Amino acid sequence: MLDYSELAKTVVSLTDGEDDLVSLMATVACEVHHADERFDWTGFYRVVASEVLKIGPYQGGHGCLVIPFSRGVCGAAARLEETQLVPDVDAFPGHIACASSTRSELVLPVWDKSGKLIAVFDIDSDLPDAFTPDDAEGMAQILKDVFGRV
Repeated sequence: MLDYSELAKTVVSLTDGEDDLVSLMATVACEVHHADERFDWTGFYRVVASEVLKIGPYQGGHGCLVIPFSRGVCGAAARLEETQLVPDVDAFPGHIACASSTRSELVLPVWDKSGKLIAVFDIDSDLPDAFTPDDAEGMAQILKDVFGRV
């Protein structure tokens, strides 16, 4: 089981004093991706226009370049501003298969200090049912610690 308190300490120490969103996203994506073997694709989709996400910093194979809020797990997380914990992506209505190997997904909304949705953070796994509510809670806290101050 991933130790989220240790991961949070590492991420906070690496991002302390930084306020550039791309730099923060790149650092978080890298650290989270390498923290757990379950994570096959780890990255951000940035809110760039009304109801439009575009790929941001990530680790792993190619991702989708543009995702409307109306499609897929990332779109649902952005549209509803709620974490999406999906044990079987094939059972998710409207799932976008950016990688055919993805079996489960965890997507979390990312807000800045004013409460504005700035991105979603997407973690994909090639394993079915790879994520737990503890993963969602641990990642939500890290995202709040990093992005809730910019």
